[in-house]
Amino acid sequence: MNKRIRVLVVDDSAFARFAISKRISTDPEIEVVGQARDGIEALDMARSLQPTVITMDVTMPRMDGMEAVAKIMEQCPTPIVMLSALTREGAEITVQALQLGAVDFFCKPSVVSPVGSAESSEELIHKIKMAAGIEKSRLRPSPRPNEKSAQKGRKKALHKNTNGWSTPNRVIVFASSTGGPRALAEVLPRLPGNLPAPILAVQHMPAGFTKSLAARLDEASELSVKEAEEGDVIRAGMVLFAPGGKHMTVDSEGRIALNQGPQECGLRPAANVTMESAAGAFGSSVLAVVLTGMGSDGTRGSALIKKAGGEVIVQDEASCVVYGMPKSIVEAGHADAIVPLSDIPAEIVRRCEVFQSVGTGA
Repeated sequence: MNKRIRVLVVDDSAFARFAISKRISTDPEIEVVGQARDGIEALDMARSLQPTVITMDVTMPRMDGMEAVAKIMEQCPTPIVMLSALTREGAEITVQALQLGAVDFFCKPSVVSPVGSAESSEELIHKIKMAAGIEKSRLRPSPRPNEKSAQKGRKKALHKNTNGWSTPNRVIVFASSTGGPRALAEVLPRLPGNLPAPILAVQHMPAGFTKSLAARLDEASELSVKEAEEGDVIRAGMVLFAPGGKHMTVDSEGRIALNQGPQECGLRPAANVTMESAAGAFGSSVLAVVLTGMGSDGTRGSALIKKAGGEVIVQDEASCVVYGMPKSIVEAGHADAIVPLSDIPAEIVRRCEVFQSVGTGA
């Protein structure tokens, strides 16, 4: 029999600790080994109990979830699933915690409510089991954002350059899921503000969280980063994130459309949908970048990009938190390159430069 998953539940609410513990303990593979009231207790218990997984509340007295994640990752790395309220503050702290090394998050009200659904309990249990399978060696925080006045100046120049539509050198599509916020925080801030390509990014997150993710990445990047809105026009040096709960497509004039069509791979937004539209609109100009994440979203889209003459690069297994989406693409034979996370920014720039030189005959 496999060893049970030892879970530490962290929440400042006694009722929430009880409700969460009761719900996840219904699974015979899970054992709740401790409950902590705040980040300070969580850090002590993480060291003494050595749990397999920690569920972490976001807002707590003495030490909040974000600070606790940072200290746990530094002192005793453990897979952490954040439990977040559906508020702007909750979303912002959750995104920061994900960039500091937390592996996933769950919307708290649905599991602590007295009438919380069985489906929500099953989803949390699934996330805990997924987290339990992640090697602790993969739990390292992304570099902390470093705002620079030069970045802000470059962004202002980019925002002013908004007159008229011109076909970009390349169109880049990012796809990411579990571990994605941390990976994106390592890649996007290292891309130059004058990158001759727009970026369409699909990170699997519910509504409300993608806006906070985009805002945080915007602060750290030379690129201009925002959550996409209906009718936005893509431009070089701009990153548009698909809003949580909506698919994002782009047409041949670079105009963004959002929809709530059927889920794909059980997801909305799904990278496959964005990739399909980009391949149809821009053909060989499309470069897909598939980062860490579970499942197979991006595989069908990558096949369409390859068929249209575009390119696909994926994050390598060693640097992924979860080697699911990249692995699926590699096994399908669609990957042009398998690249460590730290090398992806340079690989993107290189492929943009090569494409531009071929296009101009240089």
